[in-house]
Amino acid sequence: MICIWVALLRQRQFAAAAGHVDLRFLITLGGGILCGAVGLARVMRYMLNYHFGETWSVFFGLILASSILVAQLVKPWRFITVLTALAGAAFAYWLVGQLPQVAPAGHGYLFFCGVIGISAMILPGISGSFILVLMGKYADVIGAVSQLTDGTADRTTWTTLFVFACGCAVGLLAFSKLLRWLLAHFEAATLAALCGFLFGSLRKIWPFKQDVTAQFLDVYRLPPETVAAIRENPELVAQHIKVTRRIYVNVWPQTFDAEVATYLGLVVAAILLVFGLHWLVLVRRMARHATD
Repeated sequence: MICIWVALLRQRQFAAAAGHVDLRFLITLGGGILCGAVGLARVMRYMLNYHFGETWSVFFGLILASSILVAQLVKPWRFITVLTALAGAAFAYWLVGQLPQVAPAGHGYLFFCGVIGISAMILPGISGSFILVLMGKYADVIGAVSQLTDGTADRTTWTTLFVFACGCAVGLLAFSKLLRWLLAHFEAATLAALCGFLFGSLRKIWPFKQDVTAQFLDVYRLPPETVAAIRENPELVAQHIKVTRRIYVNVWPQTFDAEVATYLGLVVAAILLVFGLHWLVLVRRMARHATD
């Protein structure tokens, strides 16, 4: 697809090139993503650094509700679609367990995250932000956008955003036509696989976690004296490693305290928010049809 688009540009067939990649849709999508990223960057950076568990709880509720809505789009549910959904769930559950807890710092991985993240934006019920969370780059990208908006951007910030933007551009050009073809020919199976993937990936954003960073200090580039100090006193982790860069394992809450109640309340609130917005869309759609 990219080769055809480049060929059309070289032949100066700009209208055909724009139609080939659905330029109007891509500009609208890109504008919405840019506005959302700039508007929420500072908020999300603060929430991830100081309210990590609460943020994870909201993500969990949003994705759980989205997976239920995507399941409602699968028509009809048959044996093959159920099998596809189970396969998608199993694959996602396995995949998020294999992804590195500390994301690679190279530009190649950041570019790949841009390709996959922006592709998810086109899929129903899933967000690029969620994919970046799964791949461990959400905090880095949001941090770079936040530095850009508050005027503290440096060369590293610009490089991060440029590499990520290039990945997004390639992902949009390569994936938009493919998704349209899949939905046109295998709609039920595609949506079922997506539904299963969402359910399975909830493993990554389970809000109840235990910090085990002190047991895996070898993956960080820390001075030997710092490593020795942290091993003697694990509480020193907070002074040297950001919350978003630490390693966690999922746990089941042992007691029902205020923190657990808060997390569960945020999960429920996020679910109700998604269902409420979906209901408003349906009401407006029905009202529009009634007036036509």
